[in-house]
Amino acid sequence: FNEKFAIPIQSFNDKKAHERLKKMVQPFILRRIKNQVLKDLPPRTEVTLNVELSHEEADLYESLRREALDKINDTKNSKSDSKPMIVLAEIMKLRRLCCNPSLVIPNMQIKSSKLALLESITDDLLASGHKALIFSQFVDHLSIIRKFFDEKGYKYQYLDGSTTIRARNKAIKDFQNGEGDFFLISLKAGGQGINLTAADYVIHMDPWWNPAVEDQASDRAHRIGQNKPVTIYKLITSNTIEEKIVQLHSKKRDLADGLLEGTDISGRISTNELISLINNSALNKI
Repeated sequence: FNEKFAIPIQSFNDKKAHERLKKMVQPFILRRIKNQVLKDLPPRTEVTLNVELSHEEADLYESLRREALDKINDTKNSKSDSKPMIVLAEIMKLRRLCCNPSLVIPNMQIKSSKLALLESITDDLLASGHKALIFSQFVDHLSIIRKFFDEKGYKYQYLDGSTTIRARNKAIKDFQNGEGDFFLISLKAGGQGINLTAADYVIHMDPWWNPAVEDQASDRAHRIGQNKPVTIYKLITSNTIEEKIVQLHSKKRDLADGLLEGTDISGRISTNELISLINNSALNKI
């Protein structure tokens, strides 16, 4: 399969291999688009909000990016199989820095530009009478946002992977009954299986590798029972690893749409592709 399809299609954009595979799988694929099945569902709008890092954040990001490349280069002559894990660990560090510097360096006093943008968004939503789901894949990032909301006096519900079933059900019920303007949710814990149609806004604080996971999370608000248009904000830091991940999303979506007519597949990302994400995410202003 790798020789005939995966490598030619993903690495060399071989259209003939693409068409052969499409013909082979097409008889087994049944596609149902949500707006065909649920014709009364209100519209859904996705908006990418670019976050510009402060000079202090940008300096720290570039320093860690170069440090990451040095660590990866040190493994070139090593016979160890640890290189992919090192690459992933360094990418994780850069992604967490994009969210909040204190996630990488505890007690760091550099303010988070992403948190500042979230404050502006939530203030506007409260003033307009809207409710929002706020997703992050990092539980400690949610903890920072939670502390910030407590300081602001915001009313909210909370859910992550450690939440008990009883507490989870209560939080969902309370939010649906109007108790709380925001619902903080870890991406894995709230990706599927819950109905939160009291919210008409969804905010993704950081991009996930698989865009289908983000879509499932957004669908907690955009589903049966929703009678308002749903707006989805994606907060992406400009010229960083986050922007490269979003570009990777587009590439994978195009492949999936062309091959499976809209069904979701997830292509494997090579170590070299991961390294290129770090190489190509240098901040222009540094």
